[in-house]
Parts: sequence; C-alpha cells; structure tokens
Amino acid sequence: MNHFPKLLSSQIAFDVARTMLDGFDKHYRIFREVCDTAKTLFEAGDWLGLQKLQRDRIAFYDARVEESVVILEDEYDAENIEDEVWQQIKLHYIGLLTEHRQPECAETFFNSVCCKILHRSYFNNNFIFVRPAIATEYIENNEPASKPTYRVYYPARDGLDQTLERIVTNFQLERPFENLARDVDYVMRAIEEMFGVFDMAPNFQIHTLSSLFFRNKAAYIVGRIINGDAVLPFAIPIMHTPDGKLALDTVLLRREQLQIIFSFTHSYFMVDMEVPSAYVQFLRSIMPGKPKAEIYTSVGLQKHGKNLFYRDFLHHLKHSSDKFITAPGIRGLVMLVFTLPSYPYVFKLIRDAFPLPKDTTRAQVQSKYLMVKQHDRVGRMADTLEYSSVAFPLARFDDALIAELQAEVPSLLEFEGDSLVIRHLYIERRMTPLNLWLQHAETDAEIDHAMCEYGNAVKELMAANIFPGDLLYKNFGVTRHGRVVFYDYDELEYLTDCNIRKVPAPRNEEEAMSGEVWYRVGPHDVFPETFETFLTGDARVRRYLLQHHPDFFDPALWQGHQSRIRAGQMHDFYPYDVSQRFANRYHAAEPATQPAPPVPPASRRVAAA
Repeated sequence: MNHFPKLLSSQIAFDVARTMLDGFDKHYRIFREVCDTAKTLFEAGDWLGLQKLQRDRIAFYDARVEESVVILEDEYDAENIEDEVWQQIKLHYIGLLTEHRQPECAETFFNSVCCKILHRSYFNNNFIFVRPAIATEYIENNEPASKPTYRVYYPARDGLDQTLERIVTNFQLERPFENLARDVDYVMRAIEEMFGVFDMAPNFQIHTLSSLFFRNKAAYIVGRIINGDAVLPFAIPIMHTPDGKLALDTVLLRREQLQIIFSFTHSYFMVDMEVPSAYVQFLRSIMPGKPKAEIYTSVGLQKHGKNLFYRDFLHHLKHSSDKFITAPGIRGLVMLVFTLPSYPYVFKLIRDAFPLPKDTTRAQVQSKYLMVKQHDRVGRMADTLEYSSVAFPLARFDDALIAELQAEVPSLLEFEGDSLVIRHLYIERRMTPLNLWLQHAETDAEIDHAMCEYGNAVKELMAANIFPGDLLYKNFGVTRHGRVVFYDYDELEYLTDCNIRKVPAPRNEEEAMSGEVWYRVGPHDVFPETFETFLTGDARVRRYLLQHHPDFFDPALWQGHQSRIRAGQMHDFYPYDVSQRFANRYHAAEPATQPAPPVPPASRRVAAA
C-alpha cells in the first residue's frame, strides 16, 4: 500500500472518505433512534429503561469509531496510507459534507478515526480538522416530511392561552394530561407574576424547538418569546402525576435557570436533532453566555463538545500570557491538580503512586471517572473531559509546577522541544472548594446556604445511588450559581454496594473509653454516625448543617435510600427550586374541588421581559 498507482490513489482516497462518513452516518442514525426511543420510554414511565438508554448511548460513539478503524485497516491498510493520499482523503471528505446536515460532528468523527490510526505528529491541519472546514450557519432541512428546527406561533391570532395549549399538544405525547387548561393558566400566571403584562407588540411570537428534551423523569419544552425588542427564554418540564397522567411541572423564565438545567453537573439530554448546529444556535440565543462546547455536550454530542472545548482552549492560550500553577486548596492524595488563573478550568492528573491510607490503582480511578460519565449526575457531580497526549507550551508552566509534575507524575510526561505532552488528564470546571468557601465566609447567611446545599447534594447523590466515599468539604465545590457539587471521585461507590451500619454499643467501660475503634469494620462498611466528628468541628457549620439536615448522621436515612433503590424506585430530581413547582406554588392555594380557573383577560397580553 506504500506505492499506489497514481491513477488509483484518488479513487482510494474517495473510498476511504466515503467509508469514514458511512461510519459517522451510522452513528448519528443510532443517536437519533435512541432519542426517539426516549420519547416512547417517557410516555410509558419506564424510568429505569430511560436511565439505561442514557448510559448505553455514551459508548455508542466509540463503538462506531472502532468499527470504522477496523474496516479501514482491513480493507485499505490504513496505517500505511501515504501522506499525500491522507490529504486527498480529507479533501474528498470535505466534498462529501457540502450538503450534509451534521458536518461539524462528522468532522469530529473523522478526527477521532484518524487519531486512532495516525501518530500525533500528523495531528495538523493537513490531515485532520483542526479548524472547521464547513460552515454550519443556516443549515436547515428542506425535506417536506421532516420537521423544522423550531416552530413559530403567533398568539395575536388565537390568543395566548390557546397558543400555549397547542404548543404542548403539537408534541403528540400519547399519555393524556391531567388538566392541561389548568397548567396553561399556571404558566400564564407565572409569567405575569414575574414580569407584569402589557399589550402585544406587532412582532409578538413564540418559538419552540421541535423536539422535546428528555432527562430523568422529565421532558422539557424549550423556547423563546419575542415581543418588540425583548426576548424571553423559557423551559417547561412535563412530568408524570402520581396517577400516571401528564402535567406541566413549572415554567422556567430566567436565563440562570436554563443555564443550570443545561449545566456541566447534569447528565446529557436525549433530544432528536436533524440539524444539531441549528439547535445549538437557538439555545445560544437564549443562553448567550454559554459556550457552544457546553451546549453540544449537554445535548449528548459530547465528543464534538470536547473538540470545540479544545479549540477554545488553544485560542485562549494564544491570547493569554499567565502561567499554569498548582491549583489552590488542600492537595489530594490521588490527583495532582493544576490550573491557569485566566481560564475557568482545572487539569487533573492521576498520581503515579498513592500514599497511605489510599488503597487504589490508576485503573480503578479511571473506572470511577467513567462511572460518573455514565451515571445520572443529578446536578451534583461535575462532568469531566478526558484527553490523551495533550501538548502544552512548556514556557507557560510555573517552575514549581514543573518540579511537582516531574516528582509526582513522571510516567505521564513527555518533553518534545518547546512542548510538554501530558499522556492522560481530565479537565473539569473550576469551582471554589467548599472548605475554602466556609473559611472565607463573612456572614452566617453564607454558611447557612452552604450547609443547606451540602446536605442537599449528599442526599441527592444518595437518592441517585451514589456514595461519595470521602465526605470532607474539600471534595465538594461551589459553582458560580451557588450550588454545591461533588468533584473528587476516587472513593466513589454505588450506595447499594455499601453496608450501612449503626455504630455498635460498647460492651464494657474499656471499650466506651477507648479512643480506638473496638468493633470490626469491613471493606464496604459505612457508619454515618462517625461523619459527625470530622464534619462539625466548626460551631456555625454544625449549627446550620443540623438545622437543615438533622437526620444526616442517622443510618436510617441512608438505609432508606438503599431500600428504595433496591426496590426499583427512582427518585424525583428537580434542577430548579421545588418551590417553583406548580404543585407547591398554586395547587396548595386552591381547594381540591375548585374547578380550573377561567382564563383571565391578560391571556391576550404578554409579560414584559
């Protein structure tokens, strides 16, 4: 294969390009089938099936990449294809993408396949897509049978109430609604309470993305209201009621609320997108501060999100001059963490050796991070981006950090000229460690909030079948939205794998006075009562933790979560304040026998954004 006849090289290059695109098209076809299946499972209330579908989908991309690599090696001896032919392959691939509806994701797939075949010295613009070759603006599906990216509604014609009802029914969910007219009125009431009302502008319209966003037990309608110069983003979660019907759970109207449901602490949505770039463009119009990389990741296209993230990172390096330094906070025994002060992320490397009392291996730590990637993160665990063979400019590293890297992770380092290549690392959003947050808190209100959030985070992780392992505050971070999130995964376990025990009563005075543990402790034993010793040393921390979570150290709380999970029950998770749920906001204020309230005159007006 080293000596192609020149007349055949172009045909071979085209065939290779076609094979690679066929691999991507198969991947994206399966990706869309999964999203279609999510709708069926949501309608059926099969929550465990949805959870499994979401977990399995993450592995589909790598499986298709491996399939393509095998085909290229078997049929074309891909490793020995000459450089000139690889350049032709890329050009043919670009030609095949000119009318493609997912060109940006197909370019990323091309890169993934090439990185499995080529040495990294070939990772340049001649062989892979360092920069996008196909523009994604204004791609739209023109097939008559296909649905558009978003639907447009004009409430001035039919009234806001009927328009909102039609928006919901257009998704054609099979299960009936409990009382859709009532829920629509709640939506209108919430809009009026937040923004007031005024007459519609001539351009008043509502845009909704044509596919539902599925995650956990909810299906989200995502859209925007346009009135004059105002653009009002919204998301409406649809959930099952206790009697098995559907209901609108709330309406989220603030940009910060949407940023949280699309954040890096949540599992990826399952949403059917024929033109993903059009969905991302729409979502950026209602969340303009959120990077495209994060949006692609949140809608399940995490490989392309990872690709965009790296491009953004290289751009930031080119336009900054500060140096990488060791990340502030207590240094971990398993991970070495460094950061670039001007960049809101941290870089985590698994140490070559772990001091006592850590008893783990590199492979086990990597398995924990994979577990987090595949598990439902319920808004309480940070997502991570995993990279191999990343070249950093050596001159940008602080001397002290270089010395620490050489001492702690020499097996992961490779010096090549003016570059430092790190063979394996994780990249994670930078947060304020909770222990530092508590140390620097100036008011009781800040500690009050942090301890309420900390307890909520641990309880929601328990409900999702996650035992963090190490509950020390240094292993939790505070996001810019004030949410407490877990981010240290080396001791993480499934809660159902733990043996939750009550501390045995001492059998005699000697055991009662002993400073040592007098009872047998198995490798999976967990004693919640013992957490109190190292979590409540500060009086204010203790007061607020016990005020909000008096049952935190009670083994019965932990055992109760275990029992529900083992019985196949799935907890309800809300990525928004539960006080905003219509069930808590409006239902309680109305007698159970009261009929749905009539639509007020304001139904033909819109809130001021």
